[in-house]
Amino acid sequence: MDESRSPAWLTIVGVGEDGMAGLAEASRAALAGAEFVIGAQRHLGLVPAVASPDAERIEWPVPFADGIERLLALRGRRVVMLASGDPFCLGGGSVVARHLAVGEWTALPAPSVFSLAAARLGWPLERTVCVGLHAAPLGRLRAQLAPRLRMLVTLRDGAAVASLAHWLVAQGFGASTLHVLEALGGVRERTRTTLAAGYAFADVAHPVVVGIEAAAEARDVVPRACGLPDGLFEHDGQITKRPMRALTLSALAPRPGEHLWDIGTGSGSISIEWLLAHPANAATAFEADPRRAQRARSNACALGVDCLQVIEGRAPAVLDGQPLPDAVFVGGGLSAALLEALWARLRPGTRVVCNAVTLESEALLAQWQAVHGGTLLRIELAEAAALGSRRGWKSAYPVVQWSTCR
Repeated sequence: MDESRSPAWLTIVGVGEDGMAGLAEASRAALAGAEFVIGAQRHLGLVPAVASPDAERIEWPVPFADGIERLLALRGRRVVMLASGDPFCLGGGSVVARHLAVGEWTALPAPSVFSLAAARLGWPLERTVCVGLHAAPLGRLRAQLAPRLRMLVTLRDGAAVASLAHWLVAQGFGASTLHVLEALGGVRERTRTTLAAGYAFADVAHPVVVGIEAAAEARDVVPRACGLPDGLFEHDGQITKRPMRALTLSALAPRPGEHLWDIGTGSGSISIEWLLAHPANAATAFEADPRRAQRARSNACALGVDCLQVIEGRAPAVLDGQPLPDAVFVGGGLSAALLEALWARLRPGTRVVCNAVTLESEALLAQWQAVHGGTLLRIELAEAAALGSRRGWKSAYPVVQWSTCR
């Protein structure tokens, strides 16, 4: 950092349930010299006015985003922003930092609620899944639940803890042990343990984190390999079936932080598995049929990737104005016009995978492969099925897959 620059005008101070008693010397000094102290009502209550006797105290509004503009209006003044524990561990610090240049802020974290919970339970934090669900659906846990897995989950309030227990039961994880940890680090701290199926606490205090020791039958676990069971997706028959989906995802080769276009998404299965490959991945699914588009959204939420963006419309027109992807899958609506539109707008190096079933679309892919290269793969799959009193092979329509780079 350039030491000739002016010192940071904003100090983000992490505060725990023990308030001033848990603050380091640097945090106390920042408060004592502040012109403004801004934070949620609960945080301001943890830090008495005598800690910053000359400062104007400002309550951060709800929703959180509404406070950003007010904070930025104080740029250049001596400002302390109060946040829970570690402001950059699923906290408001990272949200605020997006609006600032490096060097405008200093962060003074306290222990995060995850660190405190792991310390109380004796769990190794590096092997514990940590999820913040203050404003996110419980479904985000679905793909991560597995027997013997430990999770720490922050929740909005006691009602949300009850909802979590009931949701776990509905997912087949009612035998999971729940450790309900309230107001960690403060005088109100309390820990209670119960099974999800027997949850009956009616007086859970905020802030709360729940430790989950997951337990369920193996059939209730979402596999981590490509090609999830078809039964995990609601569909009307318009779905890339499990074996073909595994081969398609292998060809798409998702990498952390990449963005997929899924054209003709149907049930959304390709996009959903792309997102499950890494939490930093993004996907935009395009679907002309409104009912299928809604079904894709529902499937994404059910499998914990509600971040899937589903756009209704017919390609290529619906692609206009969309952020460019790193990979494209065409599973429906394949045409010469669509391929020409893709080639005109995609960046060089973009991976493209197209699946064709009809003779006409096969011929189209053969023509484009001859000009643009890549790999053509003909895939023929058959499943054993009843044939009178015996069994025989029932073949699916063969699929021709073209994989290439723009």
